[in-house]
Amino acid sequence: MKQNNIKIAVTGGIGSGKSTVANIIKEQGYAVFSCDEIYNELLRDEAFIKKLTQKFGTEILTDERLNKPKLAQIVFNDEKKLEELNGITHNLIMQKAMELAEKEEMSFCEVPLLFENGYEKLFDNVIVVLRNEAERIKSIVSRSKICEQDVLKRIKVQFDYKYGDFAKYYVIHNNGNLTDLRTNTCEILNRINSLRLL
Repeated sequence: MKQNNIKIAVTGGIGSGKSTVANIIKEQGYAVFSCDEIYNELLRDEAFIKKLTQKFGTEILTDERLNKPKLAQIVFNDEKKLEELNGITHNLIMQKAMELAEKEEMSFCEVPLLFENGYEKLFDNVIVVLRNEAERIKSIVSRSKICEQDVLKRIKVQFDYKYGDFAKYYVIHNNGNLTDLRTNTCEILNRINSLRLL
């Protein structure tokens, strides 16, 4: 029997290529939501920004707008502050993601900190994107224009994907080129659809 309202998370460490995988899924015509995009919407909410400035000070603002790099610099250099930020943001983001997913027959949600927060339990399955650390670092340095030391700090506070047990999930090894990544992603989509239609 055809199953409805299937929710699948797309996750992986910073720089793994999960956003690229999510974009490929979107290109194939599926509903795709991004926790980062939901977070960016929150950052335009005055009440939310006020809550952040009360917690982290007005130095995170530039011309009364949130300065994301400044906030990142504060929280990634202080574990307690990172926990405080996560405590404010994560549940709000996931609540919105679930609301969006409930409206779809099948949807995918890009969730950066899935395993760190136990959010995998909210989904029917998970696509895990894995990539070797050297390539991840190179990608983030190039994309975000931050130094290697700052990248390593961010990797250190995330779930350790090197030793994770992903046997019950779909896994994509992103160690080739974009063509390979697209092929692997589409193969997984075919597998998900074949199981769904049983």
